[in-house]
Amino acid sequence: MSVRPLTSRVAIVTGANQGIGAATAVALAAAGADVGVSYLRLQVPDDDPGRPAAYAEARARNGSAVVRAIEAAGRRAVPVEADLSDPSTPRRIFDRVEAALGPVSILVNNASGWRQDTFGGEPTDGVGRPNRAVTAASIDSQLLVDARGSALMISELATRARRRNADWGRIVSLTSGGPGGFPGEVSYGAAKAALESFTMSAASELAAAGITANVVHPPVTDTGWVTDAVRRLVAESHDLHHVAEPDDVAEVVVWLCTDAARLVTGTLIRLR
Repeated sequence: MSVRPLTSRVAIVTGANQGIGAATAVALAAAGADVGVSYLRLQVPDDDPGRPAAYAEARARNGSAVVRAIEAAGRRAVPVEADLSDPSTPRRIFDRVEAALGPVSILVNNASGWRQDTFGGEPTDGVGRPNRAVTAASIDSQLLVDARGSALMISELATRARRRNADWGRIVSLTSGGPGGFPGEVSYGAAKAALESFTMSAASELAAAGITANVVHPPVTDTGWVTDAVRRLVAESHDLHHVAEPDDVAEVVVWLCTDAARLVTGTLIRLR
């Protein structure tokens, strides 16, 4: 990239050890930003035959490879392993990143406590993954990360921006499902619907401070979990059009962080 529109900006990307988060962190660095790489190593259940081994490996890795890629792009990076279900985590992430890189003005809410859960009784879903009933644990794992954790990250950015009288900022949240529900992944959809609402409120309340807030809804994206059965499902669907790569989504997220998108706020961009 010959022009680096985000030079001097500092970003935090959550869930940045793999998939869309990793691609976004590296793309932000290519655009000139220094990046806090927030992540939590997670274990995919052993009894999930519908998930490729590569997906489990990706979810369990740390952020070192992403940090190296950012540094190879000529930018600074700091890894922070942190659990967003802990309400003290957002402040700790910001403290660590700002101590190393400087004031944060870009936040990408990508982390998820994803678990598949359903109200239905079928043993498997349409692509052979085992269904699990909705439980308190399946609800909390997603609402506490995708919704509450991300909202506290937004609050931390906003509070710090006010303290230093900042006049520029970017918030981008990743969603899936949303207000229309997400059959088969019901708690995930509910958590993302809450995140959408938090982000849209931020767009309205923070506009006067020069902070934009937008939501990106990726298509089916191959972050390691896409199988041949998933690809057939997409090919046969009237609503799903592509299996995207993480870099495809990252490109849109980065654009929303640039001055080219300075008038875009309170918008949900659905990628097909």
